[in-house]
Amino acid sequence: MSEIDDLLMAGLKALPAKPGDDAKQSEKKRYSEEMSEGVAAAFAQGLRNRNLRETMPAAALVPAKAGGKALQKRGSERRMSGGLGAKNVDVTFSTGESGLILSISVKTINFADQKTGNYQKNLTNRRGDTLFESTTLHRRFPYAVMAGFMFLDRRAAADQTAKRKSTFANTHTRLRTFTGRDDPAGRPEQYERLYVVLVEASVSTPWFEAYRIGDPKTPISLEDAFGELLEIVAERNPDFYEVVDGKLEKAT
Repeated sequence: MSEIDDLLMAGLKALPAKPGDDAKQSEKKRYSEEMSEGVAAAFAQGLRNRNLRETMPAAALVPAKAGGKALQKRGSERRMSGGLGAKNVDVTFSTGESGLILSISVKTINFADQKTGNYQKNLTNRRGDTLFESTTLHRRFPYAVMAGFMFLDRRAAADQTAKRKSTFANTHTRLRTFTGRDDPAGRPEQYERLYVVLVEASVSTPWFEAYRIGDPKTPISLEDAFGELLEIVAERNPDFYEVVDGKLEKAT
């Protein structure tokens, strides 16, 4: 596994045991918040390791050694001013010269609906939250590179019925028009890149698999996903940055 895979595995191993689908709403909400915090800490550390040293949250995340458990000290998300008001953002890289350069939004759907048995119920709300974030930040920072990662319980790939597609398939369908923003003058609600990650957050043996939104057949490594984001950052800021051996360096 790559370094970013190790960091994410460490973040997932640091989570408490996952509540059941029939647990209290407050317990499920807190678990989802803790997963988002753990993922954000892992991603932020991964970016700092690629020379984006100002990345927030400034949480310390130490990958677990073989057989051990991760030690995680959580930081806090950053509140950014946007065109439609201030917004808390999970992961941010910004500088005094350029403002917001890169952000990562983390959303999770961990629990099946008690009535339907599927994961579809919260997808519309997560999409709305995700698109408000991109719209408000791109209006203020049109050159910012914005990425979104939607984490779904792995069972969401197999919750289809004779009348509906799986939640995993519907996530691709409902978000594919909101990814691929390759021009700073493009639609503000679009993200530069959106990904969906199937996850099994077992404390002992967590598992995940990432996909680009719009391509449900082909997994993408987190190493390649982060590489894509750094390349766009360098393309948007050619006077300041270039990518060398997978890391962001000062332009020469």
